[in-house]
Amino acid sequence: MLELKNLTCGYGTFEAVDDLSLTLQPGTITALLGANGAGKSSTLMCIAGHVQLHRGGIAFEGRDIGALPPPDRVRLGLAISPEGRRLFKDLSVEDNLRVGGMIRPKTDFPQDRDKVLSLFPRLGERLASLAGNLSGGEQQMLAIGRALMARPKLLMIDELSLGLMPKVIDLCYRALQKLREEGLTILLVEQNTDRALSVADQVCVLESGRTVWRGSAQDAARDPDLAAAYLGLH
Repeated sequence: MLELKNLTCGYGTFEAVDDLSLTLQPGTITALLGANGAGKSSTLMCIAGHVQLHRGGIAFEGRDIGALPPPDRVRLGLAISPEGRRLFKDLSVEDNLRVGGMIRPKTDFPQDRDKVLSLFPRLGERLASLAGNLSGGEQQMLAIGRALMARPKLLMIDELSLGLMPKVIDLCYRALQKLREEGLTILLVEQNTDRALSVADQVCVLESGRTVWRGSAQDAARDPDLAAAYLGLH
């Protein structure tokens, strides 16, 4: 589905990620882990086309997309729920979903909206509410839902559980599992290592922009030194 080949990206002359290679298989969840500043968000934003690619390549379904503008990547099947959610706070929940589906025919909107609401029923109760008036958990549901409105083949989610209550985190992770069962490929950035490992198929750990560990989630969970050495946990 996605192949990163020696990807190096950053801001101006600063390289936030250096020589990252990673392959995502269809219908799997890959967790991108690491401490703050490791380069996780920069990786996702580079794949989405919002951070400059310095060297290397990004291939999506075998096609080189490294030079494509962000809207064209969305049309090919890439979508992102970004760090901080970045909702249109002065628009209603329904209109935020409508923006997410702008690349789709207007006739698809009711069906796509209803699918999002089946994943996150709480949003169905808040359709007319302004996004800025939602709770943090509701905003996260909306950010994921807005990305899903584009009918992506690959969904990238940055900092899924940050600042959320445990009950909302559980709901979001159940939604991820259901989406994977339906064949969606997911690239997840997460500070909550235990939760990420509970759903991921494979794991890539970054430290200071470089890959320091890559393998299956099962192997990561069995490695007693991984969290302490690279994730800032003890």
